[in-house]
Amino acid sequence: MIALGIEGTAHTLGVGVVTEDRVLANVFHTLTTDRGGIHPKEAAEHHARLMRPLLKKALETSGIGMKDVDLIAFSQGPGLGPALRVVATAARALSIKYRKPIVGVNHCIAHVEITKMFGVRDPVGLYVSGGNTQVLALEGGRYRVFGETLDIGIGNAIDTFARELGIGFPGGPRIEKLAREGKKYIELPYAVKGMDLSFSGILTEAVRKYRSGRYRVEDLAYSFQETAFAALVEVTERALAHTGKDEVVLVGGVAANNRLREMLSIMAEDRGVDFFVPPYDLCRDNGAMIAYTGLRMYLGGVRFRIEDTRVRQKFRTDEVEVTWG
Repeated sequence: MIALGIEGTAHTLGVGVVTEDRVLANVFHTLTTDRGGIHPKEAAEHHARLMRPLLKKALETSGIGMKDVDLIAFSQGPGLGPALRVVATAARALSIKYRKPIVGVNHCIAHVEITKMFGVRDPVGLYVSGGNTQVLALEGGRYRVFGETLDIGIGNAIDTFARELGIGFPGGPRIEKLAREGKKYIELPYAVKGMDLSFSGILTEAVRKYRSGRYRVEDLAYSFQETAFAALVEVTERALAHTGKDEVVLVGGVAANNRLREMLSIMAEDRGVDFFVPPYDLCRDNGAMIAYTGLRMYLGGVRFRIEDTRVRQKFRTDEVEVTWG
């Protein structure tokens, strides 16, 4: 079967085409700004403007036409309401026009599910992005959230700090570059509460220290990463110990950070478990992961009516019953 997936939960619009074991196309475009963050209305306008050209490009790249597509999948949530509605409307239109079945996909689950295309079986997933920070694992027929942020996602925390420094959005690559030049660790709040995390305290204190003018920006970036990433690794390791699983995957946009990869890899080696990070175009928000997850859901018996495809801005990961293998 061939599935076409559309992703558009936040600043990235992506269209992917996949089979059960191969990505045929994975094209995307991200809305960026020099100052400030992403406004939901701007994201929706961006997605609406680029939907047709990206769909065309994905089909051309995969060498197929809509007649060859067997399934339409779309990101149903969680995410920005206006952006989600653009994607859902496009997916419904394609489903109705070409008489193809449609499936709504949980964005967070899709980030972990795409790793199974590469032979991963049953992992603990550390999902780190702008709006989401979760430690996930499949238990009892659902993806359980073993730990998550209590306030802001790690990606948003990094981006907000970058904006305070005046280095624009997205801030992750720029903060990582600064951190490589850091020479001194500066103590910042370390907030692990049970299995959950908090990043508002570290952000507030890093900004306060920056505004004081007493610290090198490079040292602050280095300290921010070391502190926040250590908390992420701690919670992930505890989830591995609790579940007894022998695989851990790192997914989401922040998975591009080489220091976070290194820290998780060291932890995994110490515990004797396998560690995997997908290619970056499948870590970031993308249509291929939506298509692949939708295909797995459909093959596992999941069916949607058009009236079931309303968007869900606060779509919890653990609401989804996993009926597919």
